[in-house]
Amino acid sequence: FQNEINEVPFFDVQLPYELALKIFRYLGKAELGRCAQVSRTWKILAEDEVLWYRLCQEEGYLLDMSISDHSCWKLALKNCRAREHMLKTNWKNRVGAVSQLRYEPGSVLCDVHSCDGVVMAGYTSGEVRLWDTRAWDYAAPVLAAAAGPGGAGAPPHVSFVRINSSLAAAAYEDGTVSVWSLLLGREPIHHFQHNQRIQALALAPGGTAVATASGFEVKVESPDDKGFWQTPATFEIQKLVNFLNLVPDVPGSPVAVAAAEDIVYLLKAEDPGKVLHSVYGQPVTCLDVSAHEAAFGIKTFGWLLNEPNQILLYNLETNQCVTKVGNSIGDFSCVNLHNSPPNMLVAGNKDRRVRVFDVRRGAAACSLYAHQLGVSAVQMDEWKVVSGGEEGLVCVWDQRTGTKLWEMHARHPVRHVWFNSHSLITANIPEEKNPRGSSITEDDPSVHRKYRGIIYSYEFSVDQLAVESVLPICRSSYDEVTGYNYNIGLAVPYDSI
Repeated sequence: FQNEINEVPFFDVQLPYELALKIFRYLGKAELGRCAQVSRTWKILAEDEVLWYRLCQEEGYLLDMSISDHSCWKLALKNCRAREHMLKTNWKNRVGAVSQLRYEPGSVLCDVHSCDGVVMAGYTSGEVRLWDTRAWDYAAPVLAAAAGPGGAGAPPHVSFVRINSSLAAAAYEDGTVSVWSLLLGREPIHHFQHNQRIQALALAPGGTAVATASGFEVKVESPDDKGFWQTPATFEIQKLVNFLNLVPDVPGSPVAVAAAEDIVYLLKAEDPGKVLHSVYGQPVTCLDVSAHEAAFGIKTFGWLLNEPNQILLYNLETNQCVTKVGNSIGDFSCVNLHNSPPNMLVAGNKDRRVRVFDVRRGAAACSLYAHQLGVSAVQMDEWKVVSGGEEGLVCVWDQRTGTKLWEMHARHPVRHVWFNSHSLITANIPEEKNPRGSSITEDDPSVHRKYRGIIYSYEFSVDQLAVESVLPICRSSYDEVTGYNYNIGLAVPYDSI
């Protein structure tokens, strides 16, 4: 019937179908629904797939799909909105499945990083493991390390791990760095060595460059067009580097931002010694970098009473300070800029507060207080904030109302927090990597479980993972799945028996 419509009645005017469709493009969902009740012709026009495909794209759903991928885009938009509402409700009520990504042999967790649900962890045994939390069994393959000289002695501890969508990198205590491809398997595709201990490791979120800081040297490694790894840039720094980040989405040679005590460097191959910020006696306490800006906290020592600890935001294209935010006696211990919504950033402080800043106003939008010790990890999106503290507490906040939704506690400090719309990953990493009295001899692998550290993975898509979140041995062939809801709503098929 739709193909037979040549003219659409608009009151006393007969318009061609294509022209009427252009008029309907300016209407929203509610207006299209009202128009569908006018007549049979208007109903067909108001439910045209082109209109609902455009509405779906405008609201940010199914951006990677074409109009031919769905037969009914109105239903697709309805399902997407229902899923988003369900996820927000589950986040607020702490309903979901929780799993511990525990590595059982007796070694202590050293560092954790994650990207898009893939978790990477390094241990004191020298092993590096991956978990893909998007799969039901959370498989944890071991990434093989490059063979050392002679292959003798115990493997060194892992100092840092970093992962993005295509690469994984790990730095070891003896100064070696291994790089793996997530597509090619468990053997490293690149390996290089520093003469001294590595202080920082950085991996661009979407790129293939790896940056390391060792001693007074910052080295950047990246593959060329043929896949051969090379060193496009090496930078000499006057002080020891505390923080190192690679700027994402940079065409051409990689660009790094390094904080060395009280100096922040912008490291480009064409301008190797560019100083972004330097004030004597004001060390940098945290650093984060987005595609166009860098945010870092600075610490004052009290002789400048009119200038408390602040977070500075610099534009990486103009190299100018955009704004200064914060007015705190405590040191800013962590800042998250690249995951925050536009014109917003979130920071944690040693005064036990989490602050959300509106960069346009240069002021704090809200200040959240719940941690007994300093804040060690933060991340936010449009409506919520997740923070981790030195005492091991993970708190989830409603950013708009400033209220705490729920919290979880573990023994060690929270060093890593990452979440997306449906999952949350937190890591409690011990300060003490060689706990006293935990092993009798060097060959004894037994370290008590409470010393090892732990990684938690929360999944809030209950309707998809109600069956898959339990162990395979507990699975049932029943069609109906019922469950209970305590702090975490775990779904087990046998609850109704």
